[in-house]
Amino acid sequence: MAVPSNRIPLTGLARKLVADGLLDEQEAARVFQAAVAAKTPFVKYVVDQKLVDPKTVAHAASQEFGAPLVDIEALEIDPDVVKLVSIELIQRHHALPIFKRGNRVYIGIADPTNLQALDEIKFHIGANTEAVLVEQHKLQKAIEKSLAAADAGMDNLADSDFENLDDLEVGAPQEALPENAEVDDAPVVRFINKVLLDAIKRGASDLHFEPYEKVYRVRFRIDGMLTEIAKPPLALAGKIAARIKVMSRLDVSERRVPQDGRIKLKLSKTKSIDFRVNTCPTLFGEKCVMRILNSDSGALDINLLGYEDFQKELFLKNLQKPYGMFLVTGPTGSGKTVSLYTGINILNQEDINISTAEDPVEINLAGVNQVQVDERTGMTFPKALKAFLRQDPDIILVGEIRDLETASIAVKAAQTGHMVMSTLHTNDGPQTLTRLQDMGVAPFAVATTINLITAQRLARRLHPELRTPIDVPPEALLKEGFAPEDVEAGFRLYGPGSSSDCPSGYKGRVGIYQVMPISDGMKRLIIEGANAVQLADQSAAEGIWDIRKSGLNKARRGITSLAEINRVTVE
Repeated sequence: MAVPSNRIPLTGLARKLVADGLLDEQEAARVFQAAVAAKTPFVKYVVDQKLVDPKTVAHAASQEFGAPLVDIEALEIDPDVVKLVSIELIQRHHALPIFKRGNRVYIGIADPTNLQALDEIKFHIGANTEAVLVEQHKLQKAIEKSLAAADAGMDNLADSDFENLDDLEVGAPQEALPENAEVDDAPVVRFINKVLLDAIKRGASDLHFEPYEKVYRVRFRIDGMLTEIAKPPLALAGKIAARIKVMSRLDVSERRVPQDGRIKLKLSKTKSIDFRVNTCPTLFGEKCVMRILNSDSGALDINLLGYEDFQKELFLKNLQKPYGMFLVTGPTGSGKTVSLYTGINILNQEDINISTAEDPVEINLAGVNQVQVDERTGMTFPKALKAFLRQDPDIILVGEIRDLETASIAVKAAQTGHMVMSTLHTNDGPQTLTRLQDMGVAPFAVATTINLITAQRLARRLHPELRTPIDVPPEALLKEGFAPEDVEAGFRLYGPGSSSDCPSGYKGRVGIYQVMPISDGMKRLIIEGANAVQLADQSAAEGIWDIRKSGLNKARRGITSLAEINRVTVE
């Protein structure tokens, strides 16, 4: 009998279950469609609905796809192997690393058609992966047990006194504490320890401890947005500030001036998290802000940053030039350091001498000579740069060009055969060119030394499973700045959905870039004294995308929302 036209042809495991007489064809088709509608793997849906015994499904999948079947309950899963893959990937793909042999990691899965899981995990851990089949319900138990063990480890740590916190700042010895400092108050110690670990687990970039007249609050900055997470009693304000200052090796008795410190939290023998700490006296007490410094060099992958293909090509092309300046610009917290270190990571070869001067050193990279700038000891950016030039450098990274002296030395280094990489706090590429001239750098020097300027912002990514389509009239799209040809061709914009696990509808962030090489036409305008508007017009005429256009393209592709682009870019 002919198959009705509205019936989905069965393939893979569904066909195997029908052939083995475990499901009839009509029921298999219905289950397949229901699983697709529920966005649930076919195997999980069949087992959850108790249509076929889990062990029978696993045997059928093993025969159909030729993957080995493993009894996961008979294995002792190595927690270190589980830690190779993030909790988010394990939960999203329902896949668990169970053991490792050489450079191959074996991944337990219940759905052998889930090739995306293996590809993402392989990319994430940088090792070869091989799938082994596990019964659905046993895999679920193993995942829950492994993640519960990981959480238990964090909970135990939260109750500790953080005996492994070390000061990384170089300076004068810590002054004796006043007898009445009361910084070892047990509830305060436990509260701060819990807050630090919550910030790490939730992926926060900054922590704010803020005293006001009638309330005290703690906020996290997550994906660029501040969120209130606690309101401890106002009476604890002084003790919280004192405890943070003790952990940061700051002067507890000094409450009149800002102080800078650093905390190193050792989570294990191989894993540590650094916090940069600043205290500032306010009207009702000391506000403390901590920046979590991501020292994971494994995250420095240019393919993950959000560059368009042609922007990435410009980035890599100019990165390979033997001399000149490579500048990254944007506001605080826009990912400039990650962009710079992604370039440094690419250039970090045995035959290249790289030196950096930073305040602070945020990412530790083997093979790179990193200097911590410290105004208190006299180690300034200019002094570090002068020292670098006597040490046979190939590449020099300056954390930030703040003044004319630093800018002048950097320009001279670029003119004498060195690649200089640095950051500035400006809004876009054209403004960077005029900002250097405002500092006092000669227009000719600006025109002849700068190879490339990358301006950037960070926008929140839409959660791919929660995003919802929105309808925007064509005239509104044109007003926002979308290209007429794109509007005519038609595309779908998305907004954030929400769930109990992700109430904002956003998850993670993506970079939005203006990658602007300095062309001959741009050089002529700089020497002639053109302003930022004229330089921007020249850049647009040369086909360079500004940040707004780059952001609108991210929205058009459904990576982020138009509202988010409007938040981080100028309309």
